[in-house]
Amino acid sequence: MTQDKLEIAIYQQDIAWHNPEGNYRRVEQAVATMCHPVDMIVLPETFNTGFGGDMRSLAEEAEGPTLEFVKRMAAQYDAAFVGTWLVRYDDEVRNRMHIVYPDGRYNIYDKLHTFRMSSEYEQVARGHCSASFEWKGWNIKPAICYDLRFPVSLRNRYNDNALDYDVLLLCANWPASRIAAWDTLLKARAIENVGYVVAANRTGVDESGLVYNGHSQVIDFKGNRVDNGGDASQPILCATLSKSELDDFRKRWPFYLDADRFSILG
Repeated sequence: MTQDKLEIAIYQQDIAWHNPEGNYRRVEQAVATMCHPVDMIVLPETFNTGFGGDMRSLAEEAEGPTLEFVKRMAAQYDAAFVGTWLVRYDDEVRNRMHIVYPDGRYNIYDKLHTFRMSSEYEQVARGHCSASFEWKGWNIKPAICYDLRFPVSLRNRYNDNALDYDVLLLCANWPASRIAAWDTLLKARAIENVGYVVAANRTGVDESGLVYNGHSQVIDFKGNRVDNGGDASQPILCATLSKSELDDFRKRWPFYLDADRFSILG
């Protein structure tokens, strides 16, 4: 059964560099300040360590301590917990998003586009396929940071009289120096795919001196922000997504029926 309203919380985390235990405490303290229950809590990319450095040494086993922490938080708050961290898989390191449910089950997605202009490209293997999952009747598509720049892999395709997803869910470490691109691409992905975009970005300064200024946001299918904040001084952002409003808009404006049917790859 589909739940019409989906309550979302995003934590704009100032990530402690290569300090999982410290980051667990930050998450615990921030989430405890939420003023009402939610269905999903979204953390930034590599929330337990930060992005960069010797990423191979930071990688955990698939069933490692960060997964155990997130399972505990999901059960405690009766919500799906979402974040990425580095894991070892088939003798490789992956930047893996985990969507962890209150009963301990979880879905995963490995980042398709590793960031060429950083050590991630050399140290972390790319994922091999897209993914999707369902939560409370909503179809959700995961993506990680650099994936945002590649719209073909995020295309909301119309098959069997339905679109693939209702929400594009993004975890990121996107620096302030390129935040204009972030803001623009998030809005574009929402409009072109006729769906919500939920995007969590970090704040603070990392070990290399990169500054992050948040700009986490929830954008609706019209390209409008629907969260309750946006600046770096507000750690927790909240938003309510409406399935009935989304469905009504799609029926009235079925742009997806005229989507390109050919492959741009030839």
